[in-house]
Amino acid sequence: MMNKKPNLAVVGVTGVVGTTFLKVLEENDFPFENLYFMASARSAGKTITFKGKDYVVEELTEHSFDKPIDIALFSAGGSVSEKFAPIAAAHGVTVVDNSSQWRMDPDVPLVVPEVNPEAVKDVKKGIIANPNCSTIQAMLPIKALHDKYGIKRIVYSTYQAVSGAGMKGINDLKNGLAGNDTCNAFPHPIAGNCLPQIDVFLENGYTKEEMKMINETHKILGDDSIPVTATCVRVPVFDSHSESINVELKTPFESIDEIKECFAAFPGIVVQDDPANSVYPLAREAAGKNEVFVGRIRRDFSVENGINFWCVSDNIRKGAATNTVQIAETLIKED
Repeated sequence: MMNKKPNLAVVGVTGVVGTTFLKVLEENDFPFENLYFMASARSAGKTITFKGKDYVVEELTEHSFDKPIDIALFSAGGSVSEKFAPIAAAHGVTVVDNSSQWRMDPDVPLVVPEVNPEAVKDVKKGIIANPNCSTIQAMLPIKALHDKYGIKRIVYSTYQAVSGAGMKGINDLKNGLAGNDTCNAFPHPIAGNCLPQIDVFLENGYTKEEMKMINETHKILGDDSIPVTATCVRVPVFDSHSESINVELKTPFESIDEIKECFAAFPGIVVQDDPANSVYPLAREAAGKNEVFVGRIRRDFSVENGINFWCVSDNIRKGAATNTVQIAETLIKED
């Protein structure tokens, strides 16, 4: 599909996700010929050491992509992506964008590599979108169930870490735990609170985060007919999103062990389900890891063919940086 040792750019390299890009690229030994780091004027001129070599961060401008670049990993916010991703694409760069700017564009693939890797072959605008962090982790177990049983309905309830709101969110929790409530990222103090609001409210009563989960689930699965609803809550946890997911299947299953085997066989999922010994996915244990952890798997007796399960993953890793790097890895694989 392209050079297997591409010229690579990282845009927004000094941010929370950008710095995690570098960790994942190094851990995965991602191949590249030349590497360029880009950020705002505020960060330009900083030196970053990557794999033993020093790189100077350059300011992102309209001319940043005049040089030969094959893939650019963007995590610099929607407005930056809106302006600069098309400029990069016009220079022949394939942009993998972590913002929400392009996700619902019908001409932009929305990709979770374990779920719909074939979508990277349909890049009409030169841009591939990374889904929302809360959607990404849910997609792996949802896809496993959908492939085997078909899905009739999905109910998401999320418990999302403050790192999803960047350094402002992290600092609001740090300050609150120290007894100094600040509200730079959230409408209320987050320490000691659960806030049933992530992003702004829409006219239909849902938040933008909730509608992202609904719309992105449909797009990634390629099926708008599945009823999906969501309630997204910010909780006083630094890293890793936790989700309670309720699914009504189209066809019956014989036992919970059958469902566990379905999950365990799916790439990227780790089953942690031993309730008698209090073994189930935990945010603290998922932090810093790339997998999606699933547990508390049980039958929902209130509906026919119903399943409840608990799903936890590092929102900065799999929910952002790792998934983005995996998309880039998919791009350089042979057809």
